Amino acid sequence: MDATDERYDDNYTIDMLIQKILTNDRQYDLSKIVTAYKFAEKAHEGQFRSSGQPYIIHPLAVSFILLDLGMDTDTICAAMLHDVVEDTDTTLEDIKKRFGQDVAMLVDGVTKITKMPLFDKEQQQAGNVMKMLLAMSQDIRVMIIKLCDRLHNMRTLCYRPEVKQRNKAHETMNIYAPIAHRLGIESVKEELEDLSFRYLDPYAYAEIEQVLELKKDKREEFIESIKKQIADKFKTEKFQREPFISGRVKSIYGIYKKVFIQHKNIDDVFDKYAVRIIVSTTLECYNVLGIIHNMFTMIPNRFKDYIANPKENGYQSIHTTVMGHEGIPFEVQIRTWEMHETAEYGIAAHWKYKEGIQGRDKMEKYLAWIRQIIEAQQTSDDVEEIVRAIKTDLAPEEIVVMTPKGKPISLPVGSTVIDFAYKIHTEIGHKTTAAKVNGKIVPLDYKLSTSQICEIITSKDPDKGPNRAWLKIVKTNEAKSKIRMWFKRECREENIEQGKLELEREFKRYRINIPEEDRPKFLADDFKRHNCNNIEDFYASVGYGGISLAKIIPRLKDKYVKMHENEPAHSPSVITVEAGNGSSVVLDGISDYAIKFAQCCNPLPGDDIVGFITRGYGMSIHTKNCINYRSALERNNPEELARWRDDVRWSSKTASSIQTGIEVTASDRVGLVRDISEILAEARIPIVHSSSRNLKNGNALFEATIKVAGTEQLKNLFDKLRRVKDVISVDRASS
Repeated sequence: MDATDERYDDNYTIDMLIQKILTNDRQYDLSKIVTAYKFAEKAHEGQFRSSGQPYIIHPLAVSFILLDLGMDTDTICAAMLHDVVEDTDTTLEDIKKRFGQDVAMLVDGVTKITKMPLFDKEQQQAGNVMKMLLAMSQDIRVMIIKLCDRLHNMRTLCYRPEVKQRNKAHETMNIYAPIAHRLGIESVKEELEDLSFRYLDPYAYAEIEQVLELKKDKREEFIESIKKQIADKFKTEKFQREPFISGRVKSIYGIYKKVFIQHKNIDDVFDKYAVRIIVSTTLECYNVLGIIHNMFTMIPNRFKDYIANPKENGYQSIHTTVMGHEGIPFEVQIRTWEMHETAEYGIAAHWKYKEGIQGRDKMEKYLAWIRQIIEAQQTSDDVEEIVRAIKTDLAPEEIVVMTPKGKPISLPVGSTVIDFAYKIHTEIGHKTTAAKVNGKIVPLDYKLSTSQICEIITSKDPDKGPNRAWLKIVKTNEAKSKIRMWFKRECREENIEQGKLELEREFKRYRINIPEEDRPKFLADDFKRHNCNNIEDFYASVGYGGISLAKIIPRLKDKYVKMHENEPAHSPSVITVEAGNGSSVVLDGISDYAIKFAQCCNPLPGDDIVGFITRGYGMSIHTKNCINYRSALERNNPEELARWRDDVRWSSKTASSIQTGIEVTASDRVGLVRDISEILAEARIPIVHSSSRNLKNGNALFEATIKVAGTEQLKNLFDKLRRVKDVISVDRASS
């Protein structure tokens, strides 16, 4: 059975939930939960999921997951009711009257925004995420419900169309898995990643799954052998209570990241196998560490003490990688029971034995990063900034860099010394002039690594500020927002001038001829979109980086084309391709000609083009670099050359996005398709069709039909694809 065809058992009933509650070790208001179920069941009556099951199965399943996390009565009730406001005639006021203010607040927090005047799906997504984060900053249970809601939707994603599967998986991987990580709910995070990965790169998923399955018996035998060796040794030691020992194989996506990011062979992933040891006290953790290092050979540079230096999400554990007697490396995780609760359930662990979080200090610790992201987004005029912030700033892969005084600073992988400076303090970031790493001067774009000691050298000049070029250097959105804020506050006139120049340059590149006096009307929608009151605000925002022209120009081009599509044609005649990609060309002094684009060279807007008068069809459009055109020039046959026309050019009415084919040849490896697809997704290039196959020489060929704005966008895409590991060549498809 294909991995994507797996079905989950969704036969949940209210009786099963009641039984689970009755056997739980904490008290619940069973009557309130049952009432919420009946209310939701009636509200969703006649509604069905894509699987064909009654819709009430979904809220029940989400409630089961939350119950496993140890969440409280109001959270379970909110889970039962979380879709009734969005999908039925029920109002929040109805919820409040029946179940109280807290339940109504939680339901409101997870209800999608449906009536905001947003412009596209990305904005809708960003608006919904921002709403959730704002609600989450007041009550963390909002996001815990949403994570469990998303987890069940991902478990049943096989029932959705393929396009929606990929979109949902991409959103989950970029938004919800990082949030689960930052909340410390590792069990949910790992499952979300694995489920997303199987839809984003099913070939790589299946390959890793197959490798693991083939060695299943040997894996289990190895893990059981290690557990027995450790257990036998512990019998000679004294503990407050018997240590708990478990073993597992790393998640499929976890293995993939090691293979993909660190470019390892799957057999060289050291922590593919993991043994977890849970003891009673911190002192026992370090005693066990000594025992393990005496039993097995420690692998250098594979030791991490997260007890002494906890992760930002509160995670604590000792990690060490050792070599087994069989010559197989494995990771050992050592923690206390309290640390284990936090590691598995994160912030949800605080609800396992008590109602809510006692004390604002703990709440603030968990919520600080939420507020940082919200503040960072508010310094940008791009609503989708919040999605990018979550994707980068909450990335699971982290580094820990030390200050000269020994304070650990956590940053995403790829962070520079400037990111480090801004993490310490805003003013230190602004006044950074140089940096030392392990005592040596390094450039400001130097990427830091774990365990390095970084010293920031600052200017004493009170007027010193950041450089605009830093926006292209820094990794974290926290640093970007602080840099943008400085320019927004200190350099408005300079920003206006810079933004105006950038807009005019892009208008010229995309042949958008809008007089300066008409620009306010032309950009009116973008004023609303980016919270600008006038053209000066718009220019200023472009100038300090709050608005990305690369993102909005294709839409403006499309708007410009539509504005002029009903204008009468003048000589030279404009011929629109009837059955192609929607492009237009201008033929001087010629009208009523059938036009087609040659498949030998696939011309795109921006290419220098020529026309060839065919016998019986009309005119075929080629690029001037086309091998057929160059061969004709070399032959220098006057009769043949007379059929080639160089008075052909692209019309300003050419479509803002047209189809073309690409071919990527690369050395075959796990994750290749995902790497290429990720580049296309990040560039926001729609994929009409894609396929991949192995070549006889051992290489792989990835083929795709995509939509691009022209040669400039295609060139940038090719540059990025050529930098992908193991890529040999990137070309336009010949047909």
